[in-house]
Amino acid sequence: MLSFRRRLALLHVVVVTTVLAVAATLTYLSLVTALRAQLDGALLALAEQEASILAASPGLPVAVHEPGTTAAPPPYARLDRLVQIIGPRGEVLARSANLGAASLPNQAALLARLARGETVFEHLAFGDEPTRRVSVPVHGGRALAVQVAGSLDDVDHAVASAGWVFLVMSLVLVVVLTTAGAQLTGRVFGAVDDIVRQARRIGGRTLAERLPHPGTRDEIGRLIDTLNDMLARLEHAFEAQRRFTADASHELRSPLSRLRTELEITLRRPRGADEYVQALRSGLEDVARLTALVEELLTLARLDAGQDSAPVAPVTIGPILEAVVRRARPAAQARGMTLSLAGADDSGADALEANAAARVPRELLMLVATNLVENAVKYGAAGGSVLVSVVARPDGTELVVEDDGPGLPAEERERVFERFYRGAAARAADIEGTGLGLALCDLIVRAAGGRIEVGVSRWGGARFSVHLPAGDA
Repeated sequence: MLSFRRRLALLHVVVVTTVLAVAATLTYLSLVTALRAQLDGALLALAEQEASILAASPGLPVAVHEPGTTAAPPPYARLDRLVQIIGPRGEVLARSANLGAASLPNQAALLARLARGETVFEHLAFGDEPTRRVSVPVHGGRALAVQVAGSLDDVDHAVASAGWVFLVMSLVLVVVLTTAGAQLTGRVFGAVDDIVRQARRIGGRTLAERLPHPGTRDEIGRLIDTLNDMLARLEHAFEAQRRFTADASHELRSPLSRLRTELEITLRRPRGADEYVQALRSGLEDVARLTALVEELLTLARLDAGQDSAPVAPVTIGPILEAVVRRARPAAQARGMTLSLAGADDSGADALEANAAARVPRELLMLVATNLVENAVKYGAAGGSVLVSVVARPDGTELVVEDDGPGLPAEERERVFERFYRGAAARAADIEGTGLGLALCDLIVRAAGGRIEVGVSRWGGARFSVHLPAGDA
């Protein structure tokens, strides 16, 4: 199997050879036609001149006007031309001196065409050279036609010479263009070979390397830019995957270590029933945290794989928010916080948007609302307020959760949706969490065609707004 480079070079040679062959052939045929037309024109001009003289002087004897019979120089138009004048039956009435006693042959079919007034061109087998003859009828008088013949030898020599010239030129052009094409394809595929060699060296551990750029903005340059951009995306994805794996391992190891330690301490010596119950409850809490973490990881994996991207029926947001607020209210009351649910349309009416809907799976929309509300309750100021609202927009629905707590610094807002990222305040306060909640919210909302933003609330705390495309409930 030929390589692509060789196939391209072969195709280039075939195309160049075909184009040159067609061009040379057409030029050769045009030259042959032009040379023969030039000879035919010269023969016809001389024959018409003789015929017009005969027609103008019907009483004079029939004769051929020979060159050199006057003091003027002999005309070139009559040199090397065989001229004869024939009668109605083909008899020769006069001939040029260079014919001697010979006569140009005539056949009945030719005489018939001349009798009908036709001018006839033909090739003759006369003498040692190929001959071209024209027969022009004479109108009036004793003569039927004037016949003028000339040698085709010069024309044939010129045509043969032109053929050799075209052949040599074509061969030279084929060689030159083939060599130039080979050099050009060599340069192009040399750059491709460099790309292939470098790409083979790049692996999972060397994704930071990039393909060599030729420094041009042509097709090769754009290809390398595209491949380097792809490598950058792959590097980012691999790095995120490695970081995700490391963080997940750490998050799983911590509760497992605590659970193992508690069980080992409990089993070191016999204990009472109350102590065993307390140890089991503590272990159950660790198992619950592990279960929640694994469920979040599984949800992230499904969303990353696109398994929850199928079209879904629109769901009404109001009942979901009411259920989420109802479940989170005991935790808010334990911290002395006020958790309220309100909605406002563009006119400012204080009423929950009963018809607000979005095309998001119900359980995923419930997960988004739960994470946002629980975060506001956990990280908001004790004794403060949390407000959950729904705002109707022309292009969709906006779900807003805001609190009056300390808020998020600007540098943390850019990283708050990263997986396993926890802000300084959360780490300092030792608040339980895995750092996956907001990452899940962001992934779910983007999969639904929306976006989630973080900013400052009206009281100076944190404000999370979820923009969801419109959906008819």
